[in-house]
Amino acid sequence: MKESDVCEITCVDSGKTQRVQQELAQTSHIIEVTKLFKALSDETRMKIAYALTLEDELCVCDVAYIVGATTATASHHLRHLKNLGLAKYRKEGKLVYYSLDDDHVKQLIRIALEHQKEVAERE
Repeated sequence: MKESDVCEITCVDSGKTQRVQQELAQTSHIIEVTKLFKALSDETRMKIAYALTLEDELCVCDVAYIVGATTATASHHLRHLKNLGLAKYRKEGKLVYYSLDDDHVKQLIRIALEHQKEVAERE
C-alpha cells in the first residue's frame, strides 16, 4: 500500500496559521523574491550567476564565451540580473564588467547548488 503525502483529516492549528498569515501580510518583499527565483530558474542566467560566483567579475564577452551564447544574448541576461538587483556592472573603456551585487547573492547560489548536490547524492 502506497503511503499518502496528504493529510487524511482536516486539522488546522489556528495559532500557527494566524501567526504565519500575519507575517506574510507584513512581508512586502515576497513578490520581489519570487522575481529573483524566476530569474535564476532560467538555465543560462543560472550559469551566468554561478560563473560570477567563481570569478569576482567578468566582461560581457567572457560571459558569452563561457555560456556558449552570443554577446547580445549574454548582455540581455546580464541586464535582467542587474534589473532585479542580482548583478551590477562597471564600464572600463569599451568593455563592460559584471559582478554579483553582493555576498548574499553569492551565498544564495552556492547554497542552492550545494543543496542540489546533496539531493543527488541521496538518490
